[in-house]
Amino acid sequence: MTMKPKWRMAIAPLLLTAALAAGSARAQEVPMVTGQQWTQSTEQVKKVYLIGMTNVLQVETAYQSGNAPSDAQSVIPRLVKGLKGQTLDSVREGLDRWYAANPDRLQRPVVETLWFEVVVPGLKTAK
Repeated sequence: MTMKPKWRMAIAPLLLTAALAAGSARAQEVPMVTGQQWTQSTEQVKKVYLIGMTNVLQVETAYQSGNAPSDAQSVIPRLVKGLKGQTLDSVREGLDRWYAANPDRLQRPVVETLWFEVVVPGLKTAK
């Protein structure tokens, strides 16, 4: 996914605030973002969520640089490959379309929907 530099500067304080607020929570206390929250969020909040995920991918990719694990050891290489050519807007729009077409599946986590509806199809076309 690509991101313009001005977006990075604009949302950096938001991400930092969110990270600090969530820093004291244990992993089992952190709620999973589902389609319910997704469909009730603004376009900007959805982009911030996706930017956060993109940042995690970028940090993990940089950390693994030169010693990248195999696909069997990490989902990161498959995520990167499956998202190749996507933009924040194309991913957001794809998730929006899926949840609009499946209103009975709003409890499905966004990360799961991202994987099966965006990444997996992207892997099939990337081969």
